[in-house]
Amino acid sequence: MNLFQSACLAVLLTLAPTSFASAPKKAAKPEPTRTVRVVFQTEKGEIEMELDEARAPQTVRNFLAYVDGGFFDGGVFHRTVKPDNQPNNQVKIEVIQGGINPARESERRPPIPLERTNVTGLEHKDGTVSMARDTPDTAVSDFFICIGDQPELDYGGKRNPDGQGFGAFGRVVKGMDVVRAIQQAPVDGQKLTPPVRIQRAARKP
Repeated sequence: MNLFQSACLAVLLTLAPTSFASAPKKAAKPEPTRTVRVVFQTEKGEIEMELDEARAPQTVRNFLAYVDGGFFDGGVFHRTVKPDNQPNNQVKIEVIQGGINPARESERRPPIPLERTNVTGLEHKDGTVSMARDTPDTAVSDFFICIGDQPELDYGGKRNPDGQGFGAFGRVVKGMDVVRAIQQAPVDGQKLTPPVRIQRAARKP
């Protein structure tokens, strides 16, 4: 080995620790959030919802099937629950409930599994959109919107005796003033009289 080769080898050995060190790992990209916007046009104004397909996929797909099929066109908000109209419930909530066009009820899809809030992480906060149900796994097409935070509707909550909570799947991003106006409309018990008509529901482009 001549003098020049020895010098080159020495330089390579000196540089090796830095030149051949592994590149720093890039931080993992968070999974994109899959959301869909839907606009409900009602007699009292527009309500825009953001549906969380990433965390409540079965519920969102079911709801969008009704939206895309035009089932909510001619539907109604038919129920409002306020502190003063639920005397038989120890656990009070505040929601409005809506559903599809009554003339199309015979076309409803089968009930869907309950996507519990302890799995989805979607809590019943002010403006949360969730599915109405009787027993677990019986939600079909009726939904409700929370007015104020409603933790008793989450998994483990006491509003429903089974403690399984309700299937939250989105939130109102515009039009909570409309939601509150519907809540304060005339009622017979909890039944809106007359119901508030849904003129059209469609995905937002």
